[in-house]
Amino acid sequence: MRNAEFDRQEVLRGAMRAFLVKGYAKTSMQDLTKATGLHPGSIYCAFENKKGLLLAAISQYHDDRSRQFESLFNNDNNPLENLKRYFNNIVQECLSCDATQACLLTKALSEVGEQDEDISQLIHANLFAWQTAIEQVLDKAKSLDLINKQESTQTQAQYLMMGIYGLRTFGHTHPNEEVLQPLADKLLNSLL
Repeated sequence: MRNAEFDRQEVLRGAMRAFLVKGYAKTSMQDLTKATGLHPGSIYCAFENKKGLLLAAISQYHDDRSRQFESLFNNDNNPLENLKRYFNNIVQECLSCDATQACLLTKALSEVGEQDEDISQLIHANLFAWQTAIEQVLDKAKSLDLINKQESTQTQAQYLMMGIYGLRTFGHTHPNEEVLQPLADKLLNSLL
């Protein structure tokens, strides 16, 4: 049996979109074949099953979001300005009302993460990596005396993550820039 040839990243991004729109449980194999362009046999051969495809899609999501995060922060700009741009991006994603702009990690965690150890472990590892990346930005801001040094960087990063989760969730029911932007600004100002 020969291996199917396909662009793995594009297949995983297609699967990601399907899982974001319908959720894991409601995404059928037919939805996945349409979203990925692969036949069911190719999906099973490459990913074993729907869960394997979700795990691979979560990893691709993490890679994509990490590159996006790094592109905002790998520069010599003021770290607070970079954080402001990051929060503005999140607000714009919320305003798009596009399900594919949601956070795959939180969606998968709320739907199946606690029921499946493999999915839960992968999500927790990705969230920890995100927290570590935020901590590094905050450490840089502290070294430049731009933010409050009295709170631990870990606590500040966790607070920002909690706020971002909340902002994304709140944005589903209040996709209004006049509501979301001040909340994002308040998160940033909490560091000062």
